This record gives sequence, C-alpha cells and structure tokens, in this order.
Amino acid sequence: MPNKLNEKEINHHLQLLNEKAGDDKWQIKDDKLHKTFAFKSFIRAFGWMTQIAICAEKLKHHPEWFNVYNKVVIDLVTHDVDGISQLDFELAMKMELFYS
Repeated sequence: MPNKLNEKEINHHLQLLNEKAGDDKWQIKDDKLHKTFAFKSFIRAFGWMTQIAICAEKLKHHPEWFNVYNKVVIDLVTHDVDGISQLDFELAMKMELFYS
C-alpha cells in the first residue's frame, strides 16, 4: 500500500508535475490533486479517457473524473491512505503524457 505524502512532499511532486503540464496547471483542491483537461472534441476527450482507464487499471488506481463534451475534470486521491500518495502523481504524469 502506498504512503500518504506530507505537505512538503506534495509540493515537491506538484512542482515536478507542473513542469510537464501544459498551460493549465495541477493544483490541490479539496485535499485532492485537481486539473481540468480541454480537448478539441468529445471524441478526443473520450479517447483520452479510454487510454487513461487502461493505465489506471494497470496501476490499480482509479481517478475521480467528470466529462462533459470536450472537458474532463480530474480529482486524484488515494482513498486507502485518506490523502494524496505517489500513485496519484504517477497517474497524473501518465495523463500529461497522453495529453501532449
């Protein structure tokens, strides 16, 4: 089981993640790793979600997400540790890799 990260660790990983992010940066919102991704169309958003679903299943770590048309709102948190863990940052990095 992953370990819950402390505030210093979260800020460090957040900085590294945001170096890879596009114009919209990841942030901490309601104690979760949060970002909204925008795509050119619904089909591109849905295709990206499908790719991420495969990655999430391999990690056995699933996002909280919400999709309307071309936008996907993401919240990542590790419920097993009641906070943010390394798994959240690993999945977020995969999201960035597939988005670019």
